[in-house]
Amino acid sequence: MTDVHGTVESGFESVREMFAGVAADEARDGGAQLAVHHHGRLVVDLWGGDGVDGDSLLGLYSSSKGAMALVVALLVQDGVLDLDREVASWWPEFAAEGKEKITLRQVLSHRSGVIGADGGLTPEEIADDRLIAARLAGQRPFWEPDTAHGYHGTVIGALVGEVVLRATGRTAQELYEDRVRAPYALDYYLGLPEELEPRFRTALPLLPTPAQQAFLAENPIAPDSFLAIAFNLHADPPFDDVGYANSRAVRAQAPLSGGGIGTARGLSRMYAAIAGELDGRPPLLAPGTLAEFARIHSKGTDVVTGSESAFGLGFVPLATRYPSLSPTAIGHSGAPGSQAFADPATGLAYSYARRRFGFLAGPGAPENDRLVQAVVEAATKAA
Repeated sequence: MTDVHGTVESGFESVREMFAGVAADEARDGGAQLAVHHHGRLVVDLWGGDGVDGDSLLGLYSSSKGAMALVVALLVQDGVLDLDREVASWWPEFAAEGKEKITLRQVLSHRSGVIGADGGLTPEEIADDRLIAARLAGQRPFWEPDTAHGYHGTVIGALVGEVVLRATGRTAQELYEDRVRAPYALDYYLGLPEELEPRFRTALPLLPTPAQQAFLAENPIAPDSFLAIAFNLHADPPFDDVGYANSRAVRAQAPLSGGGIGTARGLSRMYAAIAGELDGRPPLLAPGTLAEFARIHSKGTDVVTGSESAFGLGFVPLATRYPSLSPTAIGHSGAPGSQAFADPATGLAYSYARRRFGFLAGPGAPENDRLVQAVVEAATKAA
């Protein structure tokens, strides 16, 4: 069995046992991290597998959408942003091609229909939110806005980030640094400083089983499908999911859709600042703001992925995935299989990170089901 390192508080030993099995069976040849805060205390801080320790910085992909949503929630809470205001009122160029009525709320709930660019985005564009935004300003929606929902996988950050920049004169990455990362000393970065590069561990590709390889071969993604467009697979060259986090340009510029880099410990700490008091400070989001961003705005068949999905505003309401969580639990997963969330009703903050891509693990790798259940049971007993 893979050695597991790190610490757990008394009462959370069962989580360590569960993680030991995960590190051996699921995160093979790559390594994984698990961090959990409970009422602001770090109660689980574990890692295991090849090539990863507790301080290893990993590409956590769409987990950055949670940081993006937090910045927007703070600006809404401050009265700087209005969810029901048209995007084009801040960003006039966006009104082209029938997009003049699209609101910030519709973008955040994956209802705008602006899921990509005709012809695809170049590698240089996909690494830079401003370049993506410039392409999307003149782009037609792929369905009538607000009539359906579909995951805006690689572009939602550029859309939201441009609104933030136009409204405040500062990037969402700068606001995250000043209002969230630096004050709480988070080891999760939207823009990885060059001096921290030695701690970065490259993302590793999926090692499919024969059955998984056969499934992928039998179910190719059509280049003109919404799925291909949303994940830039229709571009030339098509989007390289593993190479994305492994690009220094992506790590430095931190496109909001998936460019964040950090540790499980750092991302759990970010969510701990949402879940309750942290370092003697009140929660970052007031109850009313939290309730609005956690409220399900889109639910049902996702026209991009073809599966059932639910979205709040930027965040994913995770009680729909993990029934042991409360309806106020919000977070976001990442392509390799990572998962992170805050559950303010229980004071839990959770982050699981893995280096190697799992099979169809974008919504969170399957091992999260076991880990989350073990965490909730231990926290319930400890309460």
